[in-house]
Amino acid sequence: MRRFILVALLTVAGAGGASAQDAAAGEKVFGVCKLCHQIGDNAKNGVGPVLNGVIGRKAGGVAGYSYSDANKNSGITWDEATFREYIKDPKAKVPGTKMAYAGLKDEQKINDLVAFLKQFDADGKKK
Repeated sequence: MRRFILVALLTVAGAGGASAQDAAAGEKVFGVCKLCHQIGDNAKNGVGPVLNGVIGRKAGGVAGYSYSDANKNSGITWDEATFREYIKDPKAKVPGTKMAYAGLKDEQKINDLVAFLKQFDADGKKK
């Protein structure tokens, strides 16, 4: 009976791993984001603002970046849930945003992207 319970627990734990966040995979997902955004020690604003410390940051809060009024006035603070909703369909979450990205629909890729972004503090240092 103990073996059965152990096998059942390991099976359930293994199934949960499929939705785990993977920062290394998230770095690959971020490859698309790199067209407009930078992250890390030497990140600079480009077409989009730097994404250092984005989780926990107020929308429209990066100095030196020219945000849309929609983004500046959204009242959003980027927690994980809000970011996930936004990245699926930016224009639906913040109508009037100038972000031209159509959205990321794959839940696993979103999980991985969030894991990658969460590694970086506001100064671009890995936590």
